[in-house]
Amino acid sequence: MSAFPTVRPRRLRTTPTLRRMVSETSLSATNFIYPLFVVHGRDVREEITSMPDVFHLSIDQVTREVGELSELNIPAVILFGLPARKDPIGEENFAEDGIVQQAIRAIKQANPDMLVITDVCLCEYTDHGHCGLVRGGHILNDETLDILQRVAVSHAQAGADVVAPSGMMDGMVKAIRTGLDTNGYTGVSILSYSVKYASSFYGPFREAAQSTPMFGDRRTHQMNPANAREALREAHLDVEEGADMVMVKPALPYLDVIYRLRESVDLPIAAYNVSGEYSMVKAAAANGWLDERKVVLETLTGIRRAGADLILTYHAKAAARWLKEEQHP
Repeated sequence: MSAFPTVRPRRLRTTPTLRRMVSETSLSATNFIYPLFVVHGRDVREEITSMPDVFHLSIDQVTREVGELSELNIPAVILFGLPARKDPIGEENFAEDGIVQQAIRAIKQANPDMLVITDVCLCEYTDHGHCGLVRGGHILNDETLDILQRVAVSHAQAGADVVAPSGMMDGMVKAIRTGLDTNGYTGVSILSYSVKYASSFYGPFREAAQSTPMFGDRRTHQMNPANAREALREAHLDVEEGADMVMVKPALPYLDVIYRLRESVDLPIAAYNVSGEYSMVKAAAANGWLDERKVVLETLTGIRRAGADLILTYHAKAAARWLKEEQHP
């Protein structure tokens, strides 16, 4: 015999209050990490063409931005630096006066409670645009680990709370954990880009970070989009090497991977709602094809529902404002 009409699931959807009370997934500004692109100079606030409302910011503008994020209860930023010059190994990446090192110190001085995460990779800093050292057209894995270690330690020395290696080099987490611990930075966490796919959704970011490879692509180190079991292997290796948190990037085409990882790993999971995902929504909204507010909040809720604890997203500021309006209409 059918359960209807005794069982009526619609009863729990009758009012906004009831829907909120029985919601299975929560979304708040405290889930967000906001990416910032830091450049040399002063009073620089240049909009990135392919990413409306996202900017290249000089350090004075970064500290202003961080103040706004704090008012919105966004607890963390991740920094990407654009160097004054590029070279084969990316020397500014680990220089004491590098752009990211300067930004860390400025943020911590202006807002000590803001959690500062730093991207640890070579691509923005090298003249070849690859995530590792290059010889004869090949990306060198083991030789790159020493550079990544030096970068992470320099960020910790400047005051970073979390370092986030993103190059998908084998052994990068172990090398960085060893470097941090040896130099006395045992309290600095590692958020590893454990599951980073060779995705076509990174296009706008490469304009923002000026990190387009000068030759070839990144398929020898970033993951094949067809693979999911391999993602679990990558994540478990990073956990064994000392990662404190793991990341899946991109988010939306890989919600199944986030879910699998949530079932398999006890550590906090981050998901990167990447530039291509952001720009598609902005473009469609600009054309009147969808409601940006509703789509963004639905998207971010979906990433949380899949199992992500933290979301790196360029929508963070707008989403935080919308969530605040919903709480205090």
